[in-house]
Amino acid sequence: MEINFAWACASVVGVVFIFAGIQKLLAGIEWLVQAKQLRPPRIAQPFVPMVPYIELVVGGLLIAGVQEIPVRMLSIVLLSSFTALLFARLAAGERPPCACFSFRSTRPIGWSNVTRNVGLIALLVASIV
Repeated sequence: MEINFAWACASVVGVVFIFAGIQKLLAGIEWLVQAKQLRPPRIAQPFVPMVPYIELVVGGLLIAGVQEIPVRMLSIVLLSSFTALLFARLAAGERPPCACFSFRSTRPIGWSNVTRNVGLIALLVASIV
């Protein structure tokens, strides 16, 4: 694997995923309580406790450059689902704590969270094209 623009873009997202996953694991049950306040769709609820582990694995794969295109596309799907949930809550006028990175933050979700995720998705798209 050579260090290039595509890898650098994917790695930035990988580092963000790993940081977020570690913070969630450190938070333990407190993170899970915040995450449930975001009211994920019923179909996604069984996967909520697995989010930190998914973020750690996907983040590591992005940095390692393993199965580059499939992992980057999976990352786009993952970030898009998080973004859709944030968008739905904001559109409904709800602003629970983000639960994105740290349980220590009680700052409510906002459009800046959506913008950040769109920026991360853009990095992943740039790493594919």
